[in-house]
Formats: sequence, structure tokens, C-alpha cells
Amino acid sequence: MQTSDLLNQFATIVGAENLLTSDIDRSFYGTDVYRSGELAAAVARPETTGEIQALVKLGSEHDMAIFVRGGGASYTDAYTPSRPNGLIIDSGRLKSIEINETDMYVTVQPGVTWEELDDALKPKGLRAPFWGPFSGIAATIGGSVSQNSLSHGSGVYGCSAESVVSMDVVLANGDILTTGSASHQKTSSNFFRFTGPDVTALFTGDAGTLGVKASITLRLIRRRQYQGAESFSFETFDAMKDAMAEVAREGLADENFALDPALQQGQIARQDSGAIFNTAWEVFKGSSNPVSGAVTLTKMAAAGRDFLKKGAYSCHFLVDGVGQGEVRARATALREICMKYGVVIANTVPTVVRSMPFAPLFNILGPQGERWVPVHGIMPYSVASDFHKAWVELVAREQAMMDKHGITLGGMFSTMSTNAFLYEIAFYWPDERSIYHNTVLPDDHLKSIPAYDQNPEARAYMDELKNKAIALYGEFGAVHFQIGKAYPFLSTRKPEAATVLKQLKTNFDPRNVMNPGALGF
Repeated sequence: MQTSDLLNQFATIVGAENLLTSDIDRSFYGTDVYRSGELAAAVARPETTGEIQALVKLGSEHDMAIFVRGGGASYTDAYTPSRPNGLIIDSGRLKSIEINETDMYVTVQPGVTWEELDDALKPKGLRAPFWGPFSGIAATIGGSVSQNSLSHGSGVYGCSAESVVSMDVVLANGDILTTGSASHQKTSSNFFRFTGPDVTALFTGDAGTLGVKASITLRLIRRRQYQGAESFSFETFDAMKDAMAEVAREGLADENFALDPALQQGQIARQDSGAIFNTAWEVFKGSSNPVSGAVTLTKMAAAGRDFLKKGAYSCHFLVDGVGQGEVRARATALREICMKYGVVIANTVPTVVRSMPFAPLFNILGPQGERWVPVHGIMPYSVASDFHKAWVELVAREQAMMDKHGITLGGMFSTMSTNAFLYEIAFYWPDERSIYHNTVLPDDHLKSIPAYDQNPEARAYMDELKNKAIALYGEFGAVHFQIGKAYPFLSTRKPEAATVLKQLKTNFDPRNVMNPGALGF
């Protein structure tokens, strides 16, 4: 069948207005934060599970590669087409939310953002255990579950996958696979995940290579009404890491993140006055009452941003509780731990994060308009110090080339549950904005920061440096979220594991049309 005939059939499925074929649309939907993929034949925007089934079945029958796009906040080629003339399925119209307060779960379509879900749950006093990444204003639940992510709630409840109960997944042949308790022939209840082999787990972090998520069910918990925020400064990486590890083992902080001197002096301390005013307004709106908001703003103004400019690591914790007594007890225990390694500083940063957990995507460009891309590795605490030393040595070897091309970097760190340490490196370099930046970011923000000409030499070296960082993570056995097509996966598995994974891929997607190239397939 000719492509034009195939596109006509796709248009019949979703409606002509929801099949995008212009060069601009195909380019935008095929570009992520870092770079563009091959040009797709079309972008389809389904609204129902039946439409997803029909699109996938038709595309697969004609060997058309299928790439599923969530909120678009990837920087690892997660959904960018690896083959020309494929079909991009955009989840932007898949917005259903069904809340079951009795059995404590919520079922959503994959295009629901974390902010939209939180807005729906908040009036009911509920939340998901993991309730979204910092990019949750755009990041979708389907994308986060497909790629795995962390941030809000991860200090106690782990990553996004650990809050998933079940899914409905459209396979390459158009069939729907239901996982968890809802797969029982006599019930459709999504109340429980772990019954027999954990089929749900196969589709968490699969990068859309095994199927298209049609619905996702998350476990719910009661939202804690009392919160506290604590911040500390540490002179060395090891002191910061040891404090974070000890806090994590005690399960004291629902959320945590730390910044190295370069990142806090760059991305945060160099924000313009307009961004600071907007942040202050969000903090005031998020306060429990006007008096509390005024007190918080006064403390923030007094603290200023001087602590961000000092050459030290800062770490920030958010503590939730059923009452102020619990918050105080946990915060006291947290302080006792951290003050063995560092000193207390103003809690401005976590206060801002709690007031606006899903901030605008301004950080997809640097504070001076630079291009931005992060890489990360997740490792045990026992490995983190050795990795840090090796990374510092690598940067020293590369410093001359980095200076030549105007490349700067910074680090962010976090713990997940009791047992994992995230080491993330953010790179910045002067280069032309892409269609992604120019479409996603508001004009007033783009006008407020510098713009750069194309910089192919810096871009090429940036790609080389990024790959060196990824290789170093591999030397220390680090693992990754958001694997996409950027991190090696299948090639790094032991033979037995690789064989099983290949068999699963062949069974679910025999024509290899589901996001080919992702995870190394």
C-alpha cells in the first residue's frame, strides 16, 4: 500500500484534523530537547483506546515504524523516529482520569500530565506515592512510566514504576494486554499488582518497545497536610553523599535533591528578576494563609541568594507528616544527621519547590540561553564517591576542549527510597535553539535570554563528551532511567538476560515496528 493511501486510512481512524502531515508538525513532534530524529510520515492524535488499537494494527501490518510521544520532555531520543516515514502517535488527547477513592487507585489515559493528575486528586486529599517529576507540567504519566522517572515522593516511595498497579497495553497486532489483578477473567478491578509473575513490570521502562500504553492505574495514598523544608551546606561531595545516604536509610524525607557549586551558582543564582518575582508569587499563593505567606517571603528575602554563590554543595529535603509533631520529629532527626556532615542554611530552595512542584520548562535552556542536556546514572552509595572522583578527573582532561567550545556543566544528586543514589550531570553550550525550544517556550521568555547562531563544532564535541560520560557510568555499573536510544541497554545485559529480552521483544513485536532502536532493539 502506498504511503498516501495508508495516511488516508489513519485519517479515517482519528479524523483528518487529528492527523498532522505538515513539515512543521512532523519536525516538531519528531524533535526532543536534545535533537531531531528522522522525519515521520505523519503524527496521529488518538482520543480512545480503540483508535490506538486501529492505528497500531494498521501500521504494523504495513511495517510502518511506530513512535509514541508523551509530553515531549525527553532528551534521550526516547520517541524521536529512528526510521523515516514512520508514524508518531501523540498522546495529547488521551486525558481521561477515573478515581476510585474506596479502593485507593486512579486509572488514567497516558496523555494525562502529572500536574493534571495532582490537580484532580488534591481536592480529595489524595495523591500517588510517586507524584511526578519536576517537569510534571508537561511530562505525561504514560511517558514517565515508559521511561521511568523520579522526583516528588521518591525519597520514600521510589521511582514512577513503584506506584503503578496495572496497565492496558496495545500490542503490535492491536490486541490489548491487561496486567495485574484486572487480568483476572472474573473481575476488572485494578486494585492489586502482584499476582503471579509481575507482567506489569515488563512495560515500566520499556521505552514503548513492547506496546503502547492505553491506560495506567496508580496506587493512591492520603495526602499529608503538614510539611517542612530543610536545607544544608556541605564542603565536599563525600560529606553531602554520606549525609543523604544516612537520611535515606532512615526514610525521613519524602523528597530530596542536592546541587553542586557549579549548578547552584549557574542555573539558580543567575535567574533574572522576573523569574524571581514569579517564584515569590507562587510561594505566596502556595502558603496556607496570607500571614504564613508573608512570613515565608520575609525569611526568603532576608536569606537572599548569597548561600547559592558559595563554593559548597547544598542539599534540600522536604518532609511530610500527619501533624506538625510528626514533621518536627522527622525534621529534628534529619538535622541531627546532616549537622554531623555540614551546616544548616536557609530553606529557600525547597520552599520554592514545594510551592511550585511543577515549574515551567525554562530549564530546557540555560540561564543565558545556552542549549542544555543532562545525563545521569543510578548507583549504590558504596560506588558514588569513586565515580565522582573519576568524573572530576575526566573533566580535568577535557577542560581545555570544554573551554574552547564554551561548555559548562553542573551536578544534581538525589536518593531514591533507602538504596539508590542518582548522580546527574547537566551540560550547557552555546548553540542555536531547535524547533522544540521555539515552540515549547513562551515568546516573552525567549526574548529575555540571549540567542546563538548554529555551532556545529561545539555540538559535535558536546555529543562526544556526553558519550564519554555515559561510558564512565557504565564502567561503574550505573543504571539509567529514560534510556531511550541514548544509553546502552541490551548490549550491556548478561547473555541470559539479553536472550530473554530478545524473546519478549519478538513475541510482543515480531516485525520490530514499535520504537525501533530504543533499548538497543
